[in-house]
Amino acid sequence: MLSKRYTAMLSEKDIIFEIAGYGRQRAQEIGADNVFDFSLGNPSVPAPPSVNQTMTDILRERSSLEVHGYGPGMGLPEVRDTVAQSLNRRFGMNYERGHIFMTIGAAGAVAHALRAVTEPGDEIVAFAPYFPEYRPYTAGAGLNLRVVPANVDTLQINFEALEEILNPKVAAVLVNSPNNPSGVVLSTPTVRRLAGLLEEKQREYGHPIYLISDEPYREIRFTGVDSPYIAACYPNTITCYSFSKSISLPGERIGYLAVNPAAEQAEKIVEVCPQISRTIGQNGTATLMQLTVAKCIEETSELSIYEHNKDRLYRELIRDGFTCVEPGGTFYMFPRSLEPDDVAFCQQARELELLFVPGSAFGCPGHFRIAYCVPEEKVIRALPRFRQLAKRYGK
Repeated sequence: MLSKRYTAMLSEKDIIFEIAGYGRQRAQEIGADNVFDFSLGNPSVPAPPSVNQTMTDILRERSSLEVHGYGPGMGLPEVRDTVAQSLNRRFGMNYERGHIFMTIGAAGAVAHALRAVTEPGDEIVAFAPYFPEYRPYTAGAGLNLRVVPANVDTLQINFEALEEILNPKVAAVLVNSPNNPSGVVLSTPTVRRLAGLLEEKQREYGHPIYLISDEPYREIRFTGVDSPYIAACYPNTITCYSFSKSISLPGERIGYLAVNPAAEQAEKIVEVCPQISRTIGQNGTATLMQLTVAKCIEETSELSIYEHNKDRLYRELIRDGFTCVEPGGTFYMFPRSLEPDDVAFCQQARELELLFVPGSAFGCPGHFRIAYCVPEEKVIRALPRFRQLAKRYGK
C-alpha cells in the first residue's frame, strides 16, 4: 500500500517547478524568445572557468578510487578545514574542523540542523515570506512550523508578531537572508534585535533557542547593503550554506553546515549529523565536489548581472505603478500584486506570457515573485509586457 502521507503530498506539488514546467511547454509551442519565464531561481551565469579546470585537475592528478570512493560521513577533513579557515578569514570567527559538516546543498544543511536541535513535536519559527519547502522540511522532522506574518512595508522581521508566537515549545528560529522570495537582507540592527530577544527568551525558558540561518544567497549582496554575518551576532547559530548560487553549481548539490563554536554543545551538534544522515538517506557528499569547492572556496561567478537586472527592473516597475521593497541581494524581487488575489494576478500575467510565482506560495498573499536570473536582454524585452500588465489595472 502506498504511503498515505506522501500520497497526500501529491496535492501539494512544488508550484515553482510546475510553473517552470509550463514555461518549457510554452517555449516549445511559441518559441523560447516569446516566453518571459521569471519563475525558477536557476542561476543564469556560468560557473567560473576555474571550477571546470579544478575538476579536470583533480580527475587527472588523483586516483580514481580516491575521487569516486566513499568519504567520511562528516566530509573530508581537509575540506572542512578549508571551509572553517575561509569563514574565519572573512567574518572574524573561530571555527575549526569540528564545527563543519559537509552537506547535499543548503537543503541538506537545513534538514540536518532541524533534526539536530529538536525533538518531534517541537516548534520552529519562520518569517513570511519564506521558502515554501520549509513546510516539508519541518513536517518531515515531526516539527510544527509557526510562521510570523510579514511586515509588508519593509519585509524585515515583524517583532511584535514574533513575540506573540515565541513560547517554551520553540526550539529554533529559521531565518533566510538574503531572502527568497523578496531579496530583502536583514540589517544589522534587525539581527541584533532578534539576537537580544532570543537570548532573553532562552533565559526565560531555560533552554537554548537555536537560530538556523539559511544562507545560499549570501554572496549575492548589492552595493552598499548592510548585510551582517548572522552567526557573529548570536552564539547559538547554525549556518546553512550552498555553493549553488555563489559559483552557479545548483545541480551539484554541495554545501555545508557550520555551527558557531560558541553555541551550546557546538561540536556535539556536528557529531550527531552523520547519525541523522543514516535516517534520511543522505550519507555523505560527493568527494569530487567537496575537493572542487575547497579549491574555489572564495571565488564567485560573475554575479554583477543580477544587480544590473534588479536596477533596471525595479526602476521600471516603480515607474509603471507597482509597489515593491527594493531587494538588497539574491536574484528575486517581491512586488505587490495589482489586485488582492495574487493567483488571479499571476494568471493575468500568464496571458501576456509573463510567468511569476504567486506570493501566497511563500506565505505572503497579495504579492508575486520575480526571479530575474535571466539574460539581461530578456529583462529588457519583457519590460513592455510589464507595462501592458499594469495598464490592465489602470496604472
